[in-house]
Formats: sequence, C-alpha cells, structure tokens
Amino acid sequence: MTLNMKFDAVAFDAAAARARAAEEAGRPRTLVVFAGKELAMADAAKALLAGASEQITRAAAAARFKGKAGSALEILAPAGIAASRLLLVGVATGGDEADAAKPEAAAKSDEFLSLGGQTAARLGQAGEAVVIFDLPERPADPAAGAGQFALGGWLRAYKFDQYKTKKKDDSEREGPVEVLIGVSDPAASSVAIDEAGHLAEAVVLARTLVNEPANVLSPAEFARRASELMKLGVEVEILDEKMMAELGMRALLGVGQGSEAESKLVVLRWNGDGDAAPVAFVGKGVVFDTGGISIKPAASMEDMKGDMAGAAAVTGALHAIAARKAKANVIGVLGLVENMPDGRAQRPGDIVKSMSGQTIEVINTDAEGRLVLADALTYVIDKYKPAAVVDLATLTGAILVALGQEYGGLFSNNDELSERLTKAGVSTGEKLWRFPMGPAYDKLIDSKFADMKNTGGRHAGSITAAQFLQRFVGKTPWAHLDIAGTGMGSPSSDINQSWGSGWGVRLLDRLVRDNYEA
Repeated sequence: MTLNMKFDAVAFDAAAARARAAEEAGRPRTLVVFAGKELAMADAAKALLAGASEQITRAAAAARFKGKAGSALEILAPAGIAASRLLLVGVATGGDEADAAKPEAAAKSDEFLSLGGQTAARLGQAGEAVVIFDLPERPADPAAGAGQFALGGWLRAYKFDQYKTKKKDDSEREGPVEVLIGVSDPAASSVAIDEAGHLAEAVVLARTLVNEPANVLSPAEFARRASELMKLGVEVEILDEKMMAELGMRALLGVGQGSEAESKLVVLRWNGDGDAAPVAFVGKGVVFDTGGISIKPAASMEDMKGDMAGAAAVTGALHAIAARKAKANVIGVLGLVENMPDGRAQRPGDIVKSMSGQTIEVINTDAEGRLVLADALTYVIDKYKPAAVVDLATLTGAILVALGQEYGGLFSNNDELSERLTKAGVSTGEKLWRFPMGPAYDKLIDSKFADMKNTGGRHAGSITAAQFLQRFVGKTPWAHLDIAGTGMGSPSSDINQSWGSGWGVRLLDRLVRDNYEA
C-alpha cells in the first residue's frame, strides 16, 4: 500500500541543520515544535527558537494560545528562524480526571497517536516539514513515541478518493508530505517508525477494503486482494463453492446462494514459530448485505458494502504480522459471500445443515453473518486445532444500541483470552466491553424444528448471536468481537477521517505481539 506521508528520523542538530539548509536553498519548510502549559518547551525546541522568543510570545498572546492539547499556533515567515512557517502544537493535557484515570502507558500511546494525527492535519499542502520531537515532559520511551507519532500521521493522512474525477489543478493538488523528525535516538526511532509504517499499511489496506463499493469488491476480488499477502510470505488457500459443498458448509453457502457472485473461503497462514499451535482469526466477509428475502429498508442500505469489515480487519492483521516477521503462527479465515434476494435465495423457515453437523432453522435471512461464521469457525478449529480463536464481525445493530461507536462488543468462553483482548484494546485505543453469556440466553435460540434457530428474538440480540456462535467452538478458547459500531461509518477523529476505520487491525496485532510470539 502507498502511504501519503514519508517520515525519517535524525538527531536534533541534524534536523535543525537540514531546516536551515533548505531555507537557504529556497525550499521553504514548515517547522513543528511542541508547547506545553504556558508555552513550556523542551531544550531542543528552546534552542532552535531562541531568536524568535519575543515574536512567539506576542503571537501566542494575540491568539490566546496556551499550549492546550489539540490546539495549535501558526506563525508565517517567523523572524530569526530557518523556516517559512512555524507551527506550535499544544501538548498540555490539563490533568483532567479522564486523563488521570488512564494507565500511564496507554495514555502516552494515545497522546502520541493523536499528536501525530493533529500535526498531519495541520501540515496541509506543505511539501516538507521538520518536527522537533522533544516534548516538555519527556516520554519514558521517546523512540516508541516517535513511532506512534508517525503512525498517527499516516492514519490521519489516509484518503479514499480514487473514484473522484474532479480533482484540483495540478498546482493546487496535495502531494506527499516529507517529514523529518528530530529525535534524541535516531537509530531506535527509525526502527520504531519502520514498524509503524508496516502497521499503517495494514490499517490502510483494511480501510480501503471497507470503503470499496460492492460492484468492485466481489468475493472473488476480495480473495484476489487477500492473495497479495503472498508477497509477504503468507500462505494463501482459496476454497470455492464446490470445495465448500464437499466439506458440508451448507450454512455459509446458503447465505450466498441468491447471488450471482460465487462465495469464497480464504485461508491465510503465517508460520513464524515452527510447530506451535496457531492463534486463529475469523472474519465475516459479507461484501454486500441486502438482508436477502428478509430485505432491509432502503434507507442507508448503501452502508452494507461495509458488512465485510471483520474480514478486512483479519486481512489487515495478517499483513501487519507478516510484514514485521512475527515469531508466531497465525491463521486468518475469511468467509466471503454476498447476500442477495433471488429466486434461488434461501427463505425464512429453511433448515440448513452446517459443517459441524448441527442443523439451523433460518428464521431471518438478515441474520446471515452468524451462518457464515459458524462454518468458518468449524473449519479452522477442526483443521488447525488453534490455541485460541477470535472472530470479528459487523454482526448486530443491537451492539450499536448498547455501545454506540466507542467500544466493540466482546463475548468469550475464556476469561484469560478476554482479559488479553481487553488489555490489547486499552493499549491501542480499540476498546472492548465484555458482555455476559449463559444458559438462559442460549435457550432463546433453541428451535422447534432444528438444533437451533439463527435469531433469538428482539431482546439481547447481540448476546444471542454470540450464543449461536459458541455452539460451534466446543472447548477451544474463543472470543467474538461484534464491531458493527466500530468497523464502518466511523466518526471523525484525530487519526481517522475515513468512513472505513480499519478497526481491529491494531488490536489483533497487539494481541499477537503481547501474548503469542515466541
């Protein structure tokens, strides 16, 4: 994937020298420094701005800039500074209760990500910039902070505009921004920035998959794009409808039987740890969901192109894991279908037999994602015997009612796995909230005519969907992440201006990094 920004790390004095040389050569650059409460600055920034301290003080007073996080002060053609534009970015958090309640490491990670995003947003059309990454309160790990800063910048700069034909004139069009980061430890920072670049590429991949229209991203095209991970050393296997039928995947195949587009099951394998049992990720990949015969209302149905955000996150996670050559065995499974109403489409009341041998009464054809996941879960557990399996799916509107777009819903049969996921969510800002499960909820999906039905009624819709999936995992440690509120239709943030968020890529990468690497 191509990123819209380029980051390089050098020592503070080298960054200052490069800025002076560029200015003398007539290549104007933006100089970025960070200011804390009441314009407090770190030593490297103070030394660089010594010749303009009076001008900065006057400008800050006029703009009422006091260094608050999220604020910025722009000074054009500053006197005494080797830059055509000076950008002071506030980093003072104010010490409110919300900040104080965060674990220190998580707070800093969030801050650097946001800081990178805020800075990227303000660089605009600047072709080159020098950032003095020296903060008033020095981070415990400046190199890691620089990596998170770059990651935030990359994620904020992402745009999905390839289908727009009316562009700005070439003279006005924004080009890639080259950012030179002055740091205390260039070698360590360069490593951190390189790793952040791989992760940014993975998130961008997932975002683009979610943003693509369904007339472009069919199951076959999704499978083709996922196959490009072979360039990173990922083993890829694609099962077609005939192969799935032979395996007995009637639940998955039933969802796609009303579409002209052939369903696919894609298996992505990263082998980085010998014979160790793998961790498996399973993604719902409904490339478009009309609801089938139980058709959805027309309003906002166009958003259902994003009903494959779970599969997109799994694809992105395997990209990130392979790109950094993780010493872990990881399997990604993508159930790719299109749910369309047609003369061949399954009907409410139909009974299908899943790969597990269990039968399912299809009460509502719009509760299709769980049918796809049922066979995908059975397949990966039976064939690969994973140490743990996590599925991700834009599964229920009920999770939006419960959590909005701030958290993903977490359901699990294993406390340790649940805790690991929750911790990874805190570390990355892709937060999870665990919901209860139990026999009383499970009883709601019992069917009069089959082993189970695919909906449990109006109440506890997200929980009964999870109970349905639990019937296909046996004793394998398992977690289900309902990402209907976080995977698409994302609200604007410091690090994302895209409809597709790529949510889950950083979460899964962190889960593997912290718990499953040798």
